Amino acid sequence: MPGDGRDETLVERADRNWGDILQELRAVQTGTQIITGFLLAVAFQPVFQELEAYEVGLYLVLVVLAGCATVLGLAPIIMHRQVFGRQRKAELVRAANRMLVALLVVVSFLAAGVVSLVFDVAVSRTAGFVALGTSILVLLVFWTVVPRLGRRRSRTGV
Repeated sequence: MPGDGRDETLVERADRNWGDILQELRAVQTGTQIITGFLLAVAFQPVFQELEAYEVGLYLVLVVLAGCATVLGLAPIIMHRQVFGRQRKAELVRAANRMLVALLVVVSFLAAGVVSLVFDVAVSRTAGFVALGTSILVLLVFWTVVPRLGRRRSRTGV
């Protein structure tokens, strides 16, 4: 972007942006793997047979979200392998950025759902709903309010 203080070519910018995307994917990947592992282990616990229909339904939705998160996390790397050496880095970066945002949305809902499931099973259905609502509220703050604060501070130079 003009005026951002960087003196780089379009190719250098694409390389830098690709590196940024990879770093963010690495950060999300660890959390996604832990949550997915937790969910997969739950089904093999004796207490799983005692879950109510709502809890099993929520669990299955979370497993599907975890699977989607895994695929979304792999998709940019798969695309990179497909276009490697074809001078399509800028196109790859745009597509990978969209996939990364989708991944973050899925992981956000996955995390909120896991919190809800744990509270539902450990405490009560009401506690599960309160935990879900609180998690979604926190996510909304981080998806909407925090970025606006950052933009406002960058305009004021703080």
